Amino acid sequence: MDVARLVELNAAYARVIDSEQFEAWPELFHDPCLYKVTTADNVARGLPSGIIYAESRGMLQDRIASLRKVNIYERQRYRHIVGLPVVLGEADGAAEVETPFLIVRIMRDGTMDLFATGCYRDKVRPDATGALRFAERIVICDGGRFDTLVAIPF
Repeated sequence: MDVARLVELNAAYARVIDSEQFEAWPELFHDPCLYKVTTADNVARGLPSGIIYAESRGMLQDRIASLRKVNIYERQRYRHIVGLPVVLGEADGAAEVETPFLIVRIMRDGTMDLFATGCYRDKVRPDATGALRFAERIVICDGGRFDTLVAIPF
């Protein structure tokens, strides 16, 4: 798998979230797909649970619709710093990829804090047009403490 194309996919992912173009976020995934947010401790202990779980593009779209219309949360935005992806292997036309990340959260009043660090563990493959999409994105956060409402995708 071409690492430059993986960098572009991760850059597009960070950009749609950081620029609040949330409706474009599900389009970066295949359908069906898997999107899960969990902790490094859960992974180390073999626990499959996560704080966010979606197994289709429709579930991702529902999450964004809820974010826009239902959830009530203090206005905030993210800034992603995404490291370089490492291809761990390839099988059945999909690359298994790990990419480190750091997310800074910026609150309405301008306060900034380190929101999350960790890595993305992905299965990436091209779609029918040749564009890379996530078949699976597991967000593994280093820490285990989260706000009660995690509104924005990681």
